[in-house]
Amino acid sequence: MGELILGIVLFLGAHSVSMARGLRAGIVGRVGEGGYKGLYSLVSLVGFVLIVRGFAAYRVEGWVQLWIPPAGLRHLTITLMWVAFVCLAAMGKRPGRIRGWLRHPMLVAIKDWALAHLLANGDLGGMVLFGSFLAWAVADRIAVKARGVLGAERVRGFTRSDAIVLVSGTIAWAAMIALHPYLIGVSVLAL
Repeated sequence: MGELILGIVLFLGAHSVSMARGLRAGIVGRVGEGGYKGLYSLVSLVGFVLIVRGFAAYRVEGWVQLWIPPAGLRHLTITLMWVAFVCLAAMGKRPGRIRGWLRHPMLVAIKDWALAHLLANGDLGGMVLFGSFLAWAVADRIAVKARGVLGAERVRGFTRSDAIVLVSGTIAWAAMIALHPYLIGVSVLAL
């Protein structure tokens, strides 16, 4: 569990520097924009690798079941994950009603992903991993709003971009359902 927690601290810590504008400016002042981006990328990558390795080790060696999620939550989880994939697809630069409504599609996607997995997993490692990401995404959304960053521009009507977002998000969601047993080791559709 220690490797998982270290990975979460590194990954979310790197991503949290943007919330601390003074800290970010200080780092950029010392190492330059390129140096900051390189350091950010390196720490994020190391954190991600530690999260993957740590969670895999936890699943094999230290699983702690806290509660058994009701089977009916599986449908809600699958639906929330569809929303998360549509949100990810809306991250592009092209204006659309969905992107404008979400304002910050990546943060909404992370919140949906984390909440969906909190509902589907009743184990300690899952609570630590997904709870951390949910808390971080909520904190980052609050920080973005406090800085006055409105996010994507609102668009009145449904656009071609929205159709692309819905189709590509749905395709990615279906692919993840099919690949989840191979990539994560857990079947989404198992009874």
